Amino acid sequence: MEFQLTAKDPNSGARAGTISTAHGDIATPVFMPVGTVGSVKAVTRPQLEHEIKARIILGNTYHLYLRPGTEVLEAAGGLHQFTGWHKPILTDSGGYQVFSLSGNRKLTEEGALFQSHIDGSRHLFTPEKVMDIQRKIGADIIMAFDECPPYPSDYAYAKKSMELTHRWLARCVQRMEATTPLYGYEQSLFPIIQGSTYKDLRKISSEFIAAMNCDGNAIGGLSVGEPEEMMYEMCGLCCDALPAEKPRYLMGVGTPWNILECIALGVDMFDCVMPTRNGRNGMLFTTKGIINIRNKKWANDFSPIDEGLEAFSSREYSKAYLRHLFVANEILALQIASVHNLSFYLHLVDQARLHIQQGDFKQWKEAIIPVLKQRL
Repeated sequence: MEFQLTAKDPNSGARAGTISTAHGDIATPVFMPVGTVGSVKAVTRPQLEHEIKARIILGNTYHLYLRPGTEVLEAAGGLHQFTGWHKPILTDSGGYQVFSLSGNRKLTEEGALFQSHIDGSRHLFTPEKVMDIQRKIGADIIMAFDECPPYPSDYAYAKKSMELTHRWLARCVQRMEATTPLYGYEQSLFPIIQGSTYKDLRKISSEFIAAMNCDGNAIGGLSVGEPEEMMYEMCGLCCDALPAEKPRYLMGVGTPWNILECIALGVDMFDCVMPTRNGRNGMLFTTKGIINIRNKKWANDFSPIDEGLEAFSSREYSKAYLRHLFVANEILALQIASVHNLSFYLHLVDQARLHIQQGDFKQWKEAIIPVLKQRL
């Protein structure tokens, strides 16, 4: 993997670049649709490619390990072949999912022992096993196994958790060096910064992660309930400590304005379930603000969902029609809303890239965020 910076905003930390992988180039800043089990919920592959114009999607090690299983994925030739998606893929290590199973898992130095949410069967994730699973999945970018502490965490727990993540990272790196890719192309490992909301821990973790000299770096453990301003403070601190020549990935963030604020801090890569999850519940993010499409006010509004977007779903379906589909519990509503929201997110990061290249990103960001936040 290679990363080339091509532009910087003169008034913020925002930057534009290109990540080159075996499955294609990724223009940054980039938003990655979440395809947890090898599928972006309610969205077809042609829609992802041609309407949403996704450049990379995300899969999840925990879920893919449980279903369909690594035997199936390896027999298919990896996740790219299994799904027919031949652009880049990133896999999350499953650390966050194991963390979310707090009532059904036990952390030790060896790894995380957990019960499947599907059938209750018991499994052990070690750093080595997680690397082996991600080798079999075959993603272009794979994440180190980490522990994501909850918010709030006391200092002692956050420090202990961070140090465990660092020891696990060393084992991940060692396993990657001792194994080879299975499908004829290289895979890049990204370590994950932890440290909860403590400045000194975030600085220590950032420096430790940077010293591993991996192809890119990730910021984890944010957007887990902490105030927005605290998230921005921790993100900025991490970006300041990370090498400029490597891509920076902020995991699980967030709202459109969260993304723009974190681009301004120097983040290159984002993922979040919000556009699809909120879309399935009738919340639409648009170029003019937020719409609850179930509201009665849209019943006779025959204007397009969002005239500001090129996507077919946004321009060719009316608000009234989409509202009708939601009220009628028609499954097509979920698809239209999901495709629209993802198209909006990709449009937003493309606009951010354009304004970074033009040198007026900060001014544009400050003007557009109040518009994006307003409820229509």
